[in-house]
Amino acid sequence: MSDCTCCTLKYTPTFDPGFKPAFLKLRKIREAAKADPEAGLIVIAIERDNNAVNRYELPYPKAALECKGFPKFVERLVKFMLWSAGGYKVMIDAPEAVVAKIKADYTEDGERAFDYGFFKTVYGRPIEVVAMPAAEIPAGHDLAISLGGNMNGNRIGFDLGGSDFKLTAMVNGESVWQKEVPWDPYNATDAAYHYDHIKAGFEETLSHLPNGKVDAIGGSSAGVIVDNELRHAGLIKGIKDPDQYRQAQLLFKRLKADYGVPMEVANDGDVSALVGRLALGKKGIIGLAMGTSEAVGYIDNSEKGVLTGRISELAFAPVDVNCEAAVDPWSGDAGVGALYFSQQAVNKLGLAAGFPFKEETLPLRLKEVQKAMEADDPTAVKIYEDIGIYLGYTLPWYAEFYDYTSLMLLGRVSSGKGGDLILATAKKVMADEFPEYNIDIFMPDEQVRRLGQSAAAASLPEC
Repeated sequence: MSDCTCCTLKYTPTFDPGFKPAFLKLRKIREAAKADPEAGLIVIAIERDNNAVNRYELPYPKAALECKGFPKFVERLVKFMLWSAGGYKVMIDAPEAVVAKIKADYTEDGERAFDYGFFKTVYGRPIEVVAMPAAEIPAGHDLAISLGGNMNGNRIGFDLGGSDFKLTAMVNGESVWQKEVPWDPYNATDAAYHYDHIKAGFEETLSHLPNGKVDAIGGSSAGVIVDNELRHAGLIKGIKDPDQYRQAQLLFKRLKADYGVPMEVANDGDVSALVGRLALGKKGIIGLAMGTSEAVGYIDNSEKGVLTGRISELAFAPVDVNCEAAVDPWSGDAGVGALYFSQQAVNKLGLAAGFPFKEETLPLRLKEVQKAMEADDPTAVKIYEDIGIYLGYTLPWYAEFYDYTSLMLLGRVSSGKGGDLILATAKKVMADEFPEYNIDIFMPDEQVRRLGQSAAAASLPEC
């Protein structure tokens, strides 16, 4: 196991030939451990709010301890766990060199300083890495949060994206009006921009409800949301003043007070999974929206199929362990999901392919590639095929951390002929490389599309 190699891929992305799927490296380690009578076991658990714990075990061969890159790979596991479930206390039983690296990385000035700062902001406490015997590390335990499916009364639903937000007026479960509103939240420098735009959208939606009356408001937004508070999100990253930033964090609570009705706001990924739950009756489902960034949500595989309180910010979770993988400009880390499953992926692959972009922004560049795809441009075809390869190799990696049997693909990147090719390619990779996995990969049909994220979000609060 050298630092930068894992296994031979049956499918190699044309415009990213150095792609090294994390799962293939994991599988190689596991296979070597099975054949080694002196194999060891690493146990990792991460605690988050309400005593929830995410736990993972990695058997490893003794020879891994001689591999310079092994501590780095374990750090990749820790990082994925942090960004999939969230948390602040990392408990680990592992060789000394591994523990030392993780302790050094997750500090204010370590390699993972961005992650350290992010989770300190979210939880109000710094990440703590604690070495302890496996027997003392708690078992995994997720939360069970029942949200959604409430259809009674007049409702406003909204879904906040990076380039537009969607509004829906609902009356007893029926959508009576919908609208997309363009906006530019990333470049806003004060909280008033977000409040004024969303408030204006609510007022317009009210005009389409009977008697201009609303009984409940439900919303979907990118970022980490706890108790209707926007703890951390790219939507407000342009606000540098601490007081203004705090006002932006409390945006949803302010709007709730304005209207005086039940209001619930959930992560956009969770709402995308909720769409599949409500429209299709599925559980054990991941919703993956390829839009401005990667948004992921999860409904568990329990009898009721509920949310688990995981943050599922997989845009910043590693999927590629290539030492020279592209670097995300916001988080400063390489090989993370946003660069493989969003408009950033289209841009990255397009630049590598020499695609003749005329536009500067990612949404407009996506439209250029989509237009070329509709004309069967061979470069555009390969771009979408590459994203499908990414997805096919990533799905079993996700299965290490989520108990799921269905993945629903959403978002602008997955629209049109390009989305069909992503889906077909991912299924082909899964069938040829991982036939033991039975994961249903699909895109929404018209019934689901009509429901939409903003309509599903409207069903979040009880009234």
